[in-house]
Amino acid sequence: MLRFLAKCAPGVGLCIGVTLLAMALQFVEVRLVGQPFLEALVLAILLGVAIRIVWAPGPLWSPGIGFSAKILLEIAVMLLGASVSVGAVAALGLALLGGIVAVVAVAIGASYVISRLFRLPWRMSLLIACGNSICGNSAIAAVAPVIGADADDIASSIAFTAVLGVIVVLLLPLLVPLLHMSLSQYGVLAGLSVYAVPQVLAATLPIGALSNQVGTVVKLVRVLMLGPVVLAVSLLIGRRHAGTSGLRLGQLVPWFILGFLAVAGLRAVGLIPPMAIAPLKTVAALLTTISMAALGLGVDVRVVARAGAAVTTAVTLSLLLLCGMSLALIWALHVP
Repeated sequence: MLRFLAKCAPGVGLCIGVTLLAMALQFVEVRLVGQPFLEALVLAILLGVAIRIVWAPGPLWSPGIGFSAKILLEIAVMLLGASVSVGAVAALGLALLGGIVAVVAVAIGASYVISRLFRLPWRMSLLIACGNSICGNSAIAAVAPVIGADADDIASSIAFTAVLGVIVVLLLPLLVPLLHMSLSQYGVLAGLSVYAVPQVLAATLPIGALSNQVGTVVKLVRVLMLGPVVLAVSLLIGRRHAGTSGLRLGQLVPWFILGFLAVAGLRAVGLIPPMAIAPLKTVAALLTTISMAALGLGVDVRVVARAGAAVTTAVTLSLLLLCGMSLALIWALHVP
């Protein structure tokens, strides 16, 4: 074990260094404009890609980069279970909860079909579908190890959803006067269509406190879909590769998904102290950012460039579809 850790140390150290630089750049963003429009997670993968363009890490760095991209990411996904709040979810009401689940499920299927129509590989199509429909980067990062996606697919999906995420934050508030939306209606729309929780805050705070509160809770419900979706994908992928041989659940479901469900269960029954939730979320975010730096360092930017136009179009159409379904849900449920 010590020999393995020593072998991984240079690459892990490199990924941590890229992460620290990304965090510093995010800090500069906050100081300049008040909001991190490009979060450290996105900056880390972009920095990793930039480094890879001018320098390809050799055998000294590869073990640690691989460890960071896989094992650290799986640990981060497991820790995300601590962010699940049963009380906040129950406060929304059964109709809206069911509507959110339905929108996410339909959006995943529709986005996948759109991506495949643009001849994108099935793995990238599934990453785009889950990223658009659930929680952007976190969903992509969680689904990627389950389906065996490579660094190029992950980087392409994250890069384009990140760009569109910023655009949505800037443009979505314009719909309030155009559609004469109430604060709660806009909160539901933002919670269903904006990718990341910090971006939901950025999109709703300028509109009003009620929009911010509703948007945040709706967004958390979308995040809760991550566990069941990744579990379902894991089972489907397992069956696809296993054929009819009949593997056990433990062989089909990755350990970190079982860990996610276990951690979520521990919080639900009160075995995770409230004071520990914020640190666990911070650790999960940090590990995910380190993993994204590792993925960036493993990306061949030429592959990403070749997929650029098709990915951008597929992600854009998927996002527009998600916004349309969100508005339909708001009007169907007569959200006040």
